Amino acid sequence: MAKCDICEKEKVFSMQVSHSHRRSSRTWKPNLRTLKTTIDGTPVKLKVCSRCLRTLRKEENN
Repeated sequence: MAKCDICEKEKVFSMQVSHSHRRSSRTWKPNLRTLKTTIDGTPVKLKVCSRCLRTLRKEENN
């Protein structure tokens, strides 16, 4: 579900630790955006993380 189509960054599980050191499980999800693009002439929708989106836009301008 929450996975980048380019770099395959996905959800991460870990522990959230409070000030009193009580621990509870927590998930971190990547910052995904939907990107409409064309690959080999066919329009495609991709789920892309913000880092990959930034890199793609940088390559687009050069």
